[in-house]
Amino acid sequence: VQWVLQNHPFEIRYDLRGSSMASKRILKELKDLQKDPPTSCSAGPVAEDMFHWQATIMGPPDSPYAGGVFLVTIHFPPDYPFKPPKHVAKLLLFDREDKIVCFGPSLRPSSQACWLGSWTESGNLGLVLATAHCIGEADSVAFRTKVFHPNINSNGSICLDILKEQWSPALTISKVLLSICSLLTDPNPDDPLVPEIAHMYKTDRAKYETTARSWTQKYAMG
Repeated sequence: VQWVLQNHPFEIRYDLRGSSMASKRILKELKDLQKDPPTSCSAGPVAEDMFHWQATIMGPPDSPYAGGVFLVTIHFPPDYPFKPPKHVAKLLLFDREDKIVCFGPSLRPSSQACWLGSWTESGNLGLVLATAHCIGEADSVAFRTKVFHPNINSNGSICLDILKEQWSPALTISKVLLSICSLLTDPNPDDPLVPEIAHMYKTDRAKYETTARSWTQKYAMG
């Protein structure tokens, strides 16, 4: 599938191989969620985009997040469920000479050190790629609501093993959301995204809970 980026001499080639199988699987998960929703969370597509969901997680009652309503964004890759909802689909930009110009999912230059050149707001691009293999990636299960937690950073990224090496095609978004709920109840300070919060959790639990509760009241309530 190809699109032409309006007003720019570039062509976007978007890899959608496997998306038909992914669509069927995602639709099945949506129906299962609607039929048997988890107690503490819900999820569904944003508008009509089956590959982009928003989830709502209720703060567990036995945690400093109790009473909070947390929004989580989910992007499914085109090869789901063989790959976890961890990375946005591959997006490559080519010029008319078929030279690859690499961008992340937001059509901004990728943060990876795989390209050389410059970007201007007017859209005049003069990029020379250092390597022909360059893929923009971004965390695709992430909190939109700010959370004070050792395994969730300021960008909303989540450190959870089933979104990494422990992923299995047998897992579902429902199970992922339940695992996130469990992570809110029982943080894993030994595998932190935010070492400072992990240190506080280990050495001053009262301060950690007070701060987490304060953030919950500020960002996740009303």
